Amino acid sequence: MESSYTVLNGEGSLAMVQAGLDAVPLKCAPIVSSYNDKIRPLLDAVDKLRSLKVMDEGIQLPTIVVVGDQSSGKSSVLESLAGISLPRGQGICTRVPLIMRLEHHSSPQPELSLEYNGRVDRTDEDNIAKDIVKATNSIAGGGKGISNTPLTLLVKKNGVPDLTMVDLPGITRVPVHGQPENIYDQIKDMIMEYIKPEESIILNVLSATVDFTTCESIRMSQSVDKTGERTLAVVTKVDKAPEGLLEKVTGDDVNIGLGYVCVRNRIGDETYEDAAATAHELFQTHPLLSKIDKSIVGIPVLAQKLVQIQANSIARNIPEIVKKINNRLNFCIMELNKMPKSLSSVAEAMTAFMQIIGLAKESLRKILLRGEFEEYAEDNRMHCTARLVEMLNQYSDELHRCAETDAKSNFLMEEIKILEESKGISLPNFLPRNAFLIILQGKVNEISSIPIAFEEKVWNYIEEVVISVLMHYTDNYHQLQLSARRAGHSLMAKMKERSIKWMLELVEMEKLTDYTCDGDYVSEWNKLMASQNEFIDGVLTDENKPSIIDIEGIGEVEVGVLRKYPHVLAQAYDLKMRMIAYWKVVLRRLVDSMALHLQLSVFNLVNKEMEAEIVNELMGPYGGGIEGMLEESPAVAVKREKLNKSIKKLRDSKEVVAKIMDSITTYRD
Repeated sequence: MESSYTVLNGEGSLAMVQAGLDAVPLKCAPIVSSYNDKIRPLLDAVDKLRSLKVMDEGIQLPTIVVVGDQSSGKSSVLESLAGISLPRGQGICTRVPLIMRLEHHSSPQPELSLEYNGRVDRTDEDNIAKDIVKATNSIAGGGKGISNTPLTLLVKKNGVPDLTMVDLPGITRVPVHGQPENIYDQIKDMIMEYIKPEESIILNVLSATVDFTTCESIRMSQSVDKTGERTLAVVTKVDKAPEGLLEKVTGDDVNIGLGYVCVRNRIGDETYEDAAATAHELFQTHPLLSKIDKSIVGIPVLAQKLVQIQANSIARNIPEIVKKINNRLNFCIMELNKMPKSLSSVAEAMTAFMQIIGLAKESLRKILLRGEFEEYAEDNRMHCTARLVEMLNQYSDELHRCAETDAKSNFLMEEIKILEESKGISLPNFLPRNAFLIILQGKVNEISSIPIAFEEKVWNYIEEVVISVLMHYTDNYHQLQLSARRAGHSLMAKMKERSIKWMLELVEMEKLTDYTCDGDYVSEWNKLMASQNEFIDGVLTDENKPSIIDIEGIGEVEVGVLRKYPHVLAQAYDLKMRMIAYWKVVLRRLVDSMALHLQLSVFNLVNKEMEAEIVNELMGPYGGGIEGMLEESPAVAVKREKLNKSIKKLRDSKEVVAKIMDSITTYRD
């Protein structure tokens, strides 16, 4: 048979299969498989892909999904298609996804089997219902709860259509005794998972006795297939509600794009042959049902439609499946190649260790010392030199904003108080040095917490950066990562302690010694002293003058209370101006020294101390030594195993689809 379909370029459709389907004769019993030699390989390929669990790789397969409200007759439809008895009873009978693989074969002896939990159990027509219940209990437990783990039923039987369908639990809103309160949500989530993919064909089973627009299964299918282009409806129990049925299936108020099929299923102890004959007679002679077009009634018509729809869906999706398998396979191989080579000797482990430490050190040099952050372009937190400068600027601002830097507050009163208490037998107008030191010590004490808090903040940040880099480069070596983490935290604690000790010494030096060679000190003092005489005159000559005086370089100050201390006012002014000029030097030293110390500490951390600390930790009692690097981390081992399994699965899947392509090409030729 000729066909223009070419699977290799992913275009066209299975025209040859469809053309053959249209010629299939309808028989009441048995339901003869349609063009088995052409459809069966397609279906086998998809079933094989499903058994390989290729869907776990995010590759959707063409699937007929059977849904319906509870008591809609869903099980009866499936029984009629498969020619076997399924479990019946009150409540939910289907508690797991039941993958029904129907396969026509010429032998008169049926072959039935159940696949679940990695096992295959043979069964027969007499025991199939009981064995399905047993397998379901094994998967979902003996109660009335549901599970998303599938159970596969393989039916090889003469006359059944070549179909694979997934039967899902019937939709129920009210939980019965023994079912969880959220049973509706569980069932809905399961159904939505199966019907949402575009590759899924929805077989919606509806009872003729209900209004289709109120069916929950219709609402669910409409939510994912608004146009109905991949939904086929089966109307059951037609003999119980024949009035208005013709109008319901021809009017199509619920957008069933693939059409309706009306069926009358087996009732009670009827044989399948008797049920088929009764249904045929019903649609031929019933005054209302006989008016329904014969192309949309009966189980044989349903079988034919499903086979045709299934073939079309597979043909349409196979090229895309091939593409997705290849893309996913290439991705997994690439990910596996990115993973570190498994280390097999101490020499390899030592080489890997040296490379990792070298890479980590170079990365830290870039981001902590040289300001090169292209490695972390999108992560501003890792643009370290910029962040350290911001912290230094904030530290400087905090020092300059603190109360001790405010020259106007309580102007001269502290100086006067100190001078009054520092009086001695000496010549007048000599400024006591101890008075200057007392004020200086008080001011330094007040700000001493600021540089210590800065040290804490900046080293916490550096620790965060260093640990992040070490974890990144040691990610694939579990023992080394543990050692690097311990070493990083230990080293950061030492560096922080060392820096805080240095800062405390610096603060103590500032309190004990008043010295600077900075020419700005004398210049600033002279500029401030230029206003001394004018200031004293303004305070002492006229008590009626305003109590606010504006001093150049300082601003407006309150002087009313100062008129009580004329004898010490000149000394207090001199002391104040010396302290203002010198305080600028102190703050500058606290900032500049901090910056220099920080830069040197980071340099030593990266270039000298980090590597030694990691080596000591790795070779210590808890490090596992270089040999410990031979052991992969649990995360890496799991990832490697998962990738290897995915690659094998995808390669097997690729072989399956390659064979089906070859067979299609053969048919075309």
